[in-house]
This record gives sequence, C-alpha cells and structure tokens, in this order.
Amino acid sequence: MEIYSINQFVANTQLAAGSCPFEVDKTRAAMLQVNFGCQNTAGGPLKKIYMKKGSMVAYTGEMKFKREDILEHGLGQMLKKAVTSKGATLVKATSTSARAQLFCADENKMVTILQLQGESICIDGNDLLAFEPSLQYKIVTTKKTSSIVSVGLFHVKLTGKGCVAILSHGKPLTLVVRKDQPIIFTNPEETVAWSGSVTPELHTDVQFKTFLGRGSGQSVQVKFDPRKGEGFVVILRGNLSNTLVMRYAPRNSAPNT
Repeated sequence: MEIYSINQFVANTQLAAGSCPFEVDKTRAAMLQVNFGCQNTAGGPLKKIYMKKGSMVAYTGEMKFKREDILEHGLGQMLKKAVTSKGATLVKATSTSARAQLFCADENKMVTILQLQGESICIDGNDLLAFEPSLQYKIVTTKKTSSIVSVGLFHVKLTGKGCVAILSHGKPLTLVVRKDQPIIFTNPEETVAWSGSVTPELHTDVQFKTFLGRGSGQSVQVKFDPRKGEGFVVILRGNLSNTLVMRYAPRNSAPNT
C-alpha cells in the first residue's frame, strides 16, 4: 500500500480544468464534471444545464439551482408528472462564471456521456443524470392494459444536438434491434435507454399462479420488435445476473439451441 505526502495526494487526486462541457475522468467513472463557460453544442458558452435532482456533489464559482416548474412544458407534461415521480426530478443549474465547475453523481453508478447529433434517445427517468439545454425533452409513456393487468413505463425522450449523461450500475450492454436479428425482451427494471427509432411495447405473461405468489417474477417485459423500428436498447441498471434478456428466433428460422 502506497503512502502519500499531502502534496502528492493533492497532485494525484485533483481535477484539471476541463475543455469540454461534459467530462468523465477515467479514474472516476461515477462522477460527471460540467465545465461552464466551455463552448456548448449550440456554439456559445455553456451557462445552463438540466440535472437530476439531488445529484450535485460540489461546485465552484457562482451557481444557482432551480427546480423545474411543473407547468414549464405545458399541461400535458404536468399530467404525466402527476402520475410518475420520474417526471419531477430535473433541476436547472445556471452559472455566468466562465470557470465554474459542477460535479454530479448518483451513488456509485457509472456515468456515460453521449453526444446527440440530431438523433433522439429515450432514457429511464432514474438513469438520466444531466443534459445540455439545446436538447428538447418530453415525458413519454409506454403502457400495457389488459383484462388482468395494467402497467405503465415512463421515460424521458431527448431529441436534437447536445450532450447527455446517463447512469448505469456497471458498464452498459447494448443490444442491436435489427430486422435480421431476433426480437428482444428486457426486464423493465434493467432497461436504461433505447434509440428513438424503435417502438417499445410492454409484454405481459400474467397467469393465475402469479396472483398466488408462484410466478417467475418476470411477468412483465419490454418488447423491442425490429419490424416496428430498428435501433438499439441499453441494459444493465443492476446486476447482470438479474437482467432478463430473451431472444426469440425470427419467423421462418429455426430456434436457437
């Protein structure tokens, strides 16, 4: 075990001034560093971001935090926020200081930065850490209602050009949704994000024994059918061993063995 002097410890652990709006140090994969004043995706200095409520760890310089107004994005979004806590987790962080820095984290979850260039991505509300204001966002609902079960899945859809930071409990695993590949089913609790080009559907397998406490515990899955859109889905919000990923063989082909 190495022993450091105070000067060595500071030199080895301090963060350098950043040159990009969003950065993640390789040795601190669970910490997002936001560098205000750097050139943002829109072409001007970064002065504002949206971040997950409660994710602030520290900041330097002058900064203001304001919880998003429930009516800021219209009545339709307000109604969705009323039925899901995931719709009321955003805070605006604003700074006019050219050297201000903001550090965000959520427990020990890994932070991954994506740069959208006109695409759209849907992210589970719990796994959205921060994003640039140049991105448009709205709350989207995927529902499944039948005579024996009624469930819903709420997520945030981001569209446009800008950086977004997402969270996962480990290194994300991406499954490609493509017509020459089988249909993909995932556990809703382990589904982090998916491309806006795919159409997720909630798939239920509820039987009478489920109500007797003898079900598999995997009665609800998210279905990604490539015939309804190609793209990708990101999984691994918890332990991979608890993630349900079932692949069904496409039509006119033999099942995998």
